Amino acid sequence: MRDDPRIGELRAGALAVAPLLVGVIPFGLVAGAAPVDSHLGGGIAVGLSTVVFAGASQLAMVDVLGGGGSVLVAVITAWTINLRLMLYSASLSPFVAREPLARRGWMAYLLTDQAYAVSITRWSGGGHAAAPERRVPFYLGAALTLWVNWQICTVVGVLIGNAIPDSLPIEFAVPLVFLVLLVPALTSVPAVMAALFGGGAAVVCGELGGANLAVVAGAVAGITAGVVAEHLRDGPARREATP
Repeated sequence: MRDDPRIGELRAGALAVAPLLVGVIPFGLVAGAAPVDSHLGGGIAVGLSTVVFAGASQLAMVDVLGGGGSVLVAVITAWTINLRLMLYSASLSPFVAREPLARRGWMAYLLTDQAYAVSITRWSGGGHAAAPERRVPFYLGAALTLWVNWQICTVVGVLIGNAIPDSLPIEFAVPLVFLVLLVPALTSVPAVMAALFGGGAAVVCGELGGANLAVVAGAVAGITAGVVAEHLRDGPARREATP
């Protein structure tokens, strides 16, 4: 008896994202330990991980709330940082546009950098693995693996956060998570230019005091640089092909 292909895609999604858990695990520990360290309590840590489910935004909210900021400012900060997810959603939309609204809603809730990266890489390659009926199971296999791992790590971070020595820089895992996603994508000149200009803009914005807008500035600069580089690369060929 043949296995249900959807089960196979669930497994494939989980396996695709498994190597990325090496960086996500310490990130999750930080998400659990930071609210406790800021005297917000373990309940806030677990609540943010289940409701927000976005590491960088969670840490930003903890920073605002721990510093005495209002809930409104914390929420706006999280929304600003998570604007990149709108770009991810727009990129995934053509592949799942025919799925029921409720299903797409759950996919949106589970959307993360890692789930997006492995899914768009698999679907953009075409072929049998990108067949419409295989897309959602693969995505859910990756996204649910990340969600379960994140919740467990948050709870562990709450329980052992105070036992982690200050000399162990687990916060360093945060940029490493994104570097793991970035490096394999640098396969063309436009991609490299997007990374350089996007990263540069984010750093400059942060240094000028606009840390909460750094992600947005980096996204705008990176997309612009990538589009311009692609136009410069492919423009001559298009003009020659035009009769």
